[in-house]
Amino acid sequence: MSNKRNENIYRYGRLPEKAPLANAYVPMQESASPAYEAMEALSRGTLFPGLDLPFMNIVNNVLPVCPRTELMAICFVADELELYLDTHSEDKEAFTMYQTFLALKKEAHERYIKLAGPIMQEDMLCMDSYRWLDDPWPWDYQANVEV
Repeated sequence: MSNKRNENIYRYGRLPEKAPLANAYVPMQESASPAYEAMEALSRGTLFPGLDLPFMNIVNNVLPVCPRTELMAICFVADELELYLDTHSEDKEAFTMYQTFLALKKEAHERYIKLAGPIMQEDMLCMDSYRWLDDPWPWDYQANVEV
């Protein structure tokens, strides 16, 4: 009778007291190289081939290269390197690469602002007038402009 009662507990979504919910496993990343190029990293969702484990072997399409996707890819790589450095702070090569991408991010951000206008509130500091609502916005596909 007690087995029947325990069977019903699981049927209604209740677990016994102190039951473990899950055991997660995250592979330890060995090194920062070799790494994908920025645009491929953005589409694959990781900078590091060793961590590239696509769900059901499905990979996103590579986005067309334009100033917006270039900025997105550079920001993505900088974020990925920052996460890597959180666990590998002694890796000098990765830190140098991180600094390089931070400089590229700053340049790409400034280029994008000149081309399409501000994308962050802080970008308004260099503007001579309020341009936050100027059209077309980068995601405005009806304007047929890919910025």
